[in-house]
Amino acid sequence: MTGSAAPATRAKWLTAQPFAHRGLHGPGVPENSRAAARAAVEQGFGIELDTILTQDREAMVFHDDLLDRLTHATGPAEALTAAQLVALPLRDGDENIPALRDILNVVQGRVPLLIEVKAPRDSSTPVAHRCQPVRRALEGYTGPFAVMSFHPDVGHWFRLHAPDIIRGLVITEQKEKNWWQRLQGRVFRRFAIRHAQPDFLALNIRDLPSGTSKRMRAKGMPILTWTVKTPADEHIAIDHADEMIFERPGPDAPKGLLE
Repeated sequence: MTGSAAPATRAKWLTAQPFAHRGLHGPGVPENSRAAARAAVEQGFGIELDTILTQDREAMVFHDDLLDRLTHATGPAEALTAAQLVALPLRDGDENIPALRDILNVVQGRVPLLIEVKAPRDSSTPVAHRCQPVRRALEGYTGPFAVMSFHPDVGHWFRLHAPDIIRGLVITEQKEKNWWQRLQGRVFRRFAIRHAQPDFLALNIRDLPSGTSKRMRAKGMPILTWTVKTPADEHIAIDHADEMIFERPGPDAPKGLLE
């Protein structure tokens, strides 16, 4: 893929199969784990996963700011080194926190990956420091993948420094409760799209149908939606998006997505 390709062409493969949110996890299979990745691969689903930055600037696959929910440790996940995080067992299973390279070694290009770069806007860590380890881990990886983030600076960084990597912008409107917040949200989304120049958008299922998704979809930009958890969500996704990022109750559930 080349940076000069049109977004609809570059990102078209993203609409070929659903993505398992944080891997195909459930009882005994922790989210964002090697086991969750293996389960998704076995059933042919793409994998959405999250990356955080360690104290020594490595990309680890973990969702939360704090360790408390997913491990038996406490405190900020990003205060630890990669070696310290790898040594931490995840709750509800026989897994530890994996590095991004560990998940790449499990998947080996067999299914597509959606890699969300976690970049809190209140963090003092430069966005570049979060993007560089992800790009390093992906060097030489030959399977299909894309990066995405809520923070438009992530897309902007990849556009400038790794333009061949497909990039997406994650959007939610859930905190917009009044007309002023909705107006601010519309202005910010237009700025964010212009700044990041994404190849695709990933919208909260609760926001669909959305003016932003309709406008960008009409321009040929693929629209993904998260997190699809119910049959009602699935119907909304089918009507208003091009592909879904879903959760279902465990890797041994029937192969039909949400039955």
